[in-house]
Amino acid sequence: MTLLLGALTIGLILALLAIGVLISFRIFDFPDITADGSITAGASIAAVLLVADVPPLVATAAAFAGGAVAGTVTGILHARFQVNRLLAGILVMTALYSINLRIMGRSNLPLLSEETLSTQAEALATRLLGGISEVALAGWVVSVRDLAVLVAVAGVILVVALLVYAFFRTSIGTAMRATGDNDQMIRALGVDVGAMIILGLALSNGLIALAGALLAQYQGFADVQMGIGMVVWGLASVIIGEGLVGVRQLGLLITGAVMGSVLFRLLVAIALRAGLEPTDLKLITALFVFSALVLPTLMGRIRARAA
Repeated sequence: MTLLLGALTIGLILALLAIGVLISFRIFDFPDITADGSITAGASIAAVLLVADVPPLVATAAAFAGGAVAGTVTGILHARFQVNRLLAGILVMTALYSINLRIMGRSNLPLLSEETLSTQAEALATRLLGGISEVALAGWVVSVRDLAVLVAVAGVILVVALLVYAFFRTSIGTAMRATGDNDQMIRALGVDVGAMIILGLALSNGLIALAGALLAQYQGFADVQMGIGMVVWGLASVIIGEGLVGVRQLGLLITGAVMGSVLFRLLVAIALRAGLEPTDLKLITALFVFSALVLPTLMGRIRARAA
């Protein structure tokens, strides 16, 4: 049961990554590799501030801001300096590796003795439950910490998903979506396409950095290598989510990204539970992404032949 709760918690945290990737890849059709660096930037900023006794909520907000700055730089490189989209993301991601090392001062920063959002959620749950450390859930005994963090993260994801949905229903959000659909049309209407792309990438990477901050606080450390391959994770979650919801409506796409992230993490946990080595995690991720990309096409061909 602990493994299941842990997988659900990490899946929900990385749903923020999936929503960020959804914004860049699906709304703007922008292959933003900055995600690999911005998720680590979020973890690094939050970790350093937490070690300096900054309140966890403030440290988490600062992580979001740091990711937004990284996304803004990527957007400026592309929109103002005409750098290729893919290359702009690679440049910022590469620079962020050194920047993250500078921020932390070392490659790994532990948070086991620091007050974090996870410890705050645990303390609140313990007080509400009368000081007990374990509870019975569906016949299983689970720790209050695991359950409290899961509930807290689920609440954060719900609020963020609703805010993102509401934002993209505003006039600015609608203009951003229109920019991704048809930039020539929106330019003819007098909208600054470059500004829309910059704003969109700032929001995308801010959410991704927020995921990094929450992940560091949950796992108890920030590591400079933790972002490697995360953009693939986010893309896999988006693809799986699209397969689950089956339509391209905004609200369902956001819901699908969250569901895809949770399901993807559960699949990875099952694969590791089946005996695969943790060192094979990136290989497992790549195989799942490959399957998610190829299976819909194969199923379509099979249906076409059957018809």
